[in-house]
Formats: sequence, C-alpha cells, structure tokens
Amino acid sequence: MIISTKIQKKNEKPPPEKLFDPSSDSPFLSFAPQILFWWGGKKQFAFFFFFFPLSNAPLVRMDSTYASSSYPDLSSPAMPTAGGVSRPVKIIPLQHPSVGAGSSSSSSNSPAAFFSGLATKWKRLTFLQFIDGLFPCYRWIRTYRWRDDFQVDLIAGLTIGIMLVPQAMSYAKLAGLEPIYGLYTGFVPIFVYAIFGSSRQLAIGPVALVSLLVSNVLRGIAGPSDELYTELAIVLALMVGILECILGLLRLGWLLRFISHSVISGFTTASAVVIGLSQAKYFLGYNITQSSKIVPLIQSIIAGADQFAWPPFVMGSGILAVLLVMKHLGKSRKQFRFLRAAGPLTGVILGTTLAKIFHHPSISLIGEIPQGLPSFSVPKNFGYAKSLIPTAFLITGVAILESVGIAKALAAKNGYELDSSQELVGLGLANIFGSFFSSYPSTGSFSRSAVSNESGAKTGLSGIITGIVMGCALLFLTPLFEFIPQCALAAIVVSAVIGLVEYEEAIFLWRIDKKDFLLWIITCTTTLFLGIEIGVLIGVGVSLAFVIHESANPHIAVLGRLPGTTVYRNVQQYPEAYTYHGIVVVRIDAPIYFANTSYIKDRLRDYEVNVDNSIRRGPEVERIYFVILEMSPVTYIDSSAVQALKDLHQEYRSRDIQIAITNPNREVLLTLSKAGVVELIGKEWYFVRVHDAVQVCLQQVQSLHQTSSPAAESKPNRFERLLKQRGEDLSVAELESGQRKASASRNGDPNLEPLLSHKFTP
Repeated sequence: MIISTKIQKKNEKPPPEKLFDPSSDSPFLSFAPQILFWWGGKKQFAFFFFFFPLSNAPLVRMDSTYASSSYPDLSSPAMPTAGGVSRPVKIIPLQHPSVGAGSSSSSSNSPAAFFSGLATKWKRLTFLQFIDGLFPCYRWIRTYRWRDDFQVDLIAGLTIGIMLVPQAMSYAKLAGLEPIYGLYTGFVPIFVYAIFGSSRQLAIGPVALVSLLVSNVLRGIAGPSDELYTELAIVLALMVGILECILGLLRLGWLLRFISHSVISGFTTASAVVIGLSQAKYFLGYNITQSSKIVPLIQSIIAGADQFAWPPFVMGSGILAVLLVMKHLGKSRKQFRFLRAAGPLTGVILGTTLAKIFHHPSISLIGEIPQGLPSFSVPKNFGYAKSLIPTAFLITGVAILESVGIAKALAAKNGYELDSSQELVGLGLANIFGSFFSSYPSTGSFSRSAVSNESGAKTGLSGIITGIVMGCALLFLTPLFEFIPQCALAAIVVSAVIGLVEYEEAIFLWRIDKKDFLLWIITCTTTLFLGIEIGVLIGVGVSLAFVIHESANPHIAVLGRLPGTTVYRNVQQYPEAYTYHGIVVVRIDAPIYFANTSYIKDRLRDYEVNVDNSIRRGPEVERIYFVILEMSPVTYIDSSAVQALKDLHQEYRSRDIQIAITNPNREVLLTLSKAGVVELIGKEWYFVRVHDAVQVCLQQVQSLHQTSSPAAESKPNRFERLLKQRGEDLSVAELESGQRKASASRNGDPNLEPLLSHKFTP
C-alpha cells in the first residue's frame, strides 16, 4: 500500500524573501513532505520516505536569515483556512505591579534587609565553610597531594626566592631605604599572605612602582638618611594594610573601577621612565636630583655630565645587557625558561665578581647589611599620617587594579575561584603584620607571579618556601651582600621596569579607541611633567569626565522591523530594516536620570522632523503620530526623568502625538506607577513587545489616514476623536501597501505579520 501527496513541479520557484509560510501551524509543516509508506507484511516493518522541497516549500536564504523567538508565541487557537485568511495575532498583556506589592521589593534594598541577609548567610555557614573563609589556606591544605604537588611547589618557591633576594634590595634602594628593609619586606608579609591570601600563584613583596611612590612622598618630609624616613615608610605600610582590609571587608573595591585601564597603563609607563632615570646616578657615577618629574631629572643629568665615570657605566651597562638577553631568552624559548628567574641572581653574582676583581673608587658598593631576622616593633610617628593618606590610597589602588587583576587571571588559568574581597583582606593583613616587622608597603609582583605560574606553583606552599629562602638569606647570606655594586642593583631595577613601558598598549588603543588613547597620553604626559599625584588625579578626572559624558549623552537608536520577522533592530546597523509612516520606535540604551533627560528629550524632538533614511511602509501620512519608547535597556529611572516624561507627554499631547512604552522592567514600571505616569499615559499604551505596540499604532494611523479631510481637520482635536472610535481589523500587508480601504481579500504577503483579530479600543 503506497500513499503519496501531490508533488509540485520542479521548475516552480518560491518567491524571494520568503523564509517560511506563516499560514501553516509551524515552519516545518509548510514543507508538505511527500510520504511513501510501505507495510512489510509478516515482517511488520515500514519505510517512510520524505522528499523536499514540495508544494509551497520555500527555499531558505542563508545570506539573510533572521530569527524571532516571539514568532511561535503569535499563534492563536484559530487556525488558518484554506482560503488564506491571515492568522490572528495575540497582544501579550503587560502585568502592571501594584504600588503596595512593590513596596516590599524596594524595602529589600534597605540597610536592614542587607544586614538581615548577612545574618542569614552567617547562620547557614558550616564549620568548614567558616574555616575556609577565615583561613583560605585551609582549602588547599586539606586536599594537598604531596607526591604530585610538593615537587613543583618546591621548585617554584626556590625560583622566586632566588629572584626576590636581589630584587628586594634593589627596590629598597629605589624607595630610598637601606637594602635590609627590602629583605624584611620580602619575609614576614609572604608568610602572612600564604595563610590569608586566596591566590596560589601570586608572589607578593616589594615592587618597583610602590617603591617609587614611597620615595616620592617621603622625600618631601625627611631625607633618606634620617631615621624618620624609615619610620614613615613602616607607618605607610600599616596605613595601606588597614585601608586594604577595610575595602575588602566592606566589599568596596568596586570604587576603584572608575580608574580605567588606560589611566593605569599611562601612569605605569610614565613611572617606569622616571624609575629608569632615577637609577642613572649609579651608572654615571655622580649624584643627580631625586624627583618624580622628568624635567628636573634630565636637567640634573646634563648639569653633572663633567663628573661622568666610565667604570660604573661599563659595568652597569654590561650587567643590564646580560639581564635583558636572559630575560628575552627566558620568554621566547621554553628550554631557557629558567634564565628569566635566574637573571637577577646572575646580575648580583656577576657584579660582585667584577667588583672584587676590578674594584674602582667610582664603583660604590652596598656596604654592611645587618644579619638576622627582623624584630617585633610597633610603628610610630603617626603625626605625619595625614600627609601619607593620598599615597596610601594610591598604593591601595595599584594593589586592587594590578595585584588582584593578576591573581584573578592566574586563578582562572589554573581552574579555581578567587574572591577579590578576600584577596584584598589577605594583602592588607600582610602589610599590617609586615609593618610590625620593619616592612614598607608590599603588593603582588607581575614578573615574579608570572615566573611562579610558569614554574608550576600549585598552592600557597610555594610562597612559604620563598619566605624560608628569604629567612635563610637574612640569617646566613647578608655578609656576602656587602660587596654587591650599586650599579648591579640599578641594572636589576632597570631591566624590571623596561617591561612596564607599555608603548604597545598605546598603539593598540590608537587602533581601537581614540578616547582611550587620548586618556593614555594625558595621564602619561602629566605624570612625567607634573608628578605622580597630579598625573594620577588628572588621569582619573579625565576618565570620570568621559564616563559622565557618555552617561549624559546615551546611545539612542531608531528601530525598524527586519523583513519576515517580528524583530525590531537599529536601522543603522540593519539597513534592510523598515519603519512605518507616522510611527517612530526609539530605544534608549541607558538608565534615565537627571543628567541625560534634556539630551533624550532633544533627540526625541529631532526624530519628529528627521526620523531616519530607512525604508518606510504603511499609510503615507504627513507627520509623526506615535512615539514608541523601547525601555528594556533602561534599568533605572529617577524623579527628574519621571517629571521629564510627564512634560514630554503633555508636549506631545498638544501636538496630537501619543507615547507608547514597551517592555519596561519591574522597577521602572513600579516607579512610573507610583508617579502616576502609567495612568497619565494610559495603561493601554504599555506593551510587552515592540511589535504589539506597532500593530496597535499602525491601525490607528490607518484610521487617521482614512478620516483625514478638511471637515475633520476643522474640529478641535482630531486625536481625541480618534481615541473614541474603533479601528478596523486590517492586515499589515494592506497597511504597508498604503491602501485606504480594507481589502475584501485577506491574501497578503505571508511574510508580514497580520494585525489583531479583534478591534482595538483605547
């Protein structure tokens, strides 16, 4: 037994732009497949054969295909008839929240609700969760695999320790301190962070940028040789630690998100140049002015050129060349990866050997370094704390934007989660405890963290091993450090900060975003010529100005309908999208508040005159009658915006223009309801979808077009008469064609969405 449907002729082609037949129940059924059925008799099996395309089966165009998730929702119980009657479309009703019900929702954002939620979370914590939150190291301790993890942690810890010893002394000299304080800063804070920090690869300790900030602020208070200078550096570590803990506990790290990456990149580049020039005195053999501005440094270098000494320049340049070659080989070739970590130690050994063999009076040495671990002491001289507050905030900002960013990137790469707030608390406690053991501010190092990750560090045990290496250096190796030449330490600093000159970032910003490039140039230039604090303040100020400008001038798009769908998109992004005469659909892509209400009102007025240059359909009317506001991107609306919306409604009403609002979120709709805007505009003019609003407005435009006459126009208010009459049940195909009368035949373009099956009553 064979059953077959009638096959259409092969040479018959479907019309263009026809994606599927909306007259069918689903796009799949529109293919009308030929079914060949054969019963296998006793064997009881069957074959089904489907052949496509068949009668009225359209071809799908892959070059211009659109999808509308709302299209299946437009189906109604009434099925289309064989005569081609348009399928009716159901308007989805918008649920209006009551003011009483919304009050409970708004109260959930109150401080009492916030603390109540914290109390609830606290009660739900188990003992293990409490220990994990208090001591993040417990997370890796209880699952530690000694056979698999200990060897790589040992290698990583030894590598970072060997790298940190010479760097710590170099960065302490950059900060204006004795080298021993760099070793102290790389000792106690490492152990504290291993317990309270959540990153397993981040290597903390003294870094070049923080050392420069310390030197910049303390130089204006005391001389580097004064005891007060050292005491204030320790006080600054305590202040930075307290500030980091406060921000971490209150989860206020988001405040520093307003400092853009362009500002940090420009500031880092300028600081690297200043750091490099500040180390020139160890290469040139004579003293230069200590400053955070480039002009005094260059003037001082030029003024003392007659005191130039060849021995330190040759030795320092040679060591710097060796360090750069080792660093390049360590980055570019995997088999030489160990050279990157061994570079600083190699520089120290090479410099000490050369100083022993070819010692010259112009080559200055470090001198005697105290032996032994740091002793406990309470920071003092808090009378200068007020002048240290700006630098404490700046160092904290560097810790959040750089150290926490590095830690999060390494955590994602190694497959574990990292809490930014806990990370801030860990860094803060490391600085607080470090200040009681003669440490100056420490934070995460980009270069050492990268080496730690490349060395295969798995847990915080690698940091503990690094701390043990630093302790051994303090106990046994300080007598050997006495003969290290200053130019060798300067070469280590310069080789480290060369990587901070992010000229590639400037080139990238020039290609991607000219505003960010301008911000980078402004921050870098002002930091170089006006100083660190002023440069950062100007950079942050300009960055905030850009943010305010973007917020006060939000993106507003005119939406058009994509052919064959009920999807509305920006007509500038999709030129094939079409709009309707007499209707403008506008999407506001930002919260509406007091700063941008004037701009939005001005743009909406402009759309009445110059709507767009897109394809237009529907009845040809002479002006705009409906403005549809798509408010799904609007997450917040304040009282000034509510008042502006009321004024705009009255202004439009005087010109016979009706506002329609689509898809507002619950909070926005609740605000509008409390302010009486919902009743002012009318609940019937609030819709779930843009297409629903367009259907209703298009029917009203057709009625206006039909009733337009001199006699009608002589009446007081044509818009009010329109609201009292019923519209006719017309299809979109008829309205798009511009016909004034309803056609007796309902056979329209199946790609076009039909209007309501019922008559709309405002």
